[in-house]
Amino acid sequence: MSPLNLLPGAINEIIAAVTDTHSLTKADRYGMMAAILDESTSEEERGSLDRLIRSLVKGRIRVTDELSIVS
Repeated sequence: MSPLNLLPGAINEIIAAVTDTHSLTKADRYGMMAAILDESTSEEERGSLDRLIRSLVKGRIRVTDELSIVS
């Protein structure tokens, strides 16, 4: 199994996109999964992911089957 490697700034990009669209795409979900499994994710980034997950649970964000949302 190959290790997951996030692009620098990927978590911030996911947070910004979800904040703007209030939608979580498949690409966003895969990015979140990679970030959660990445042991080098900082505490600040983990906190951002936790807030995103709480917003999802509270229904503030909708999950889409789209790969990505292009403006």
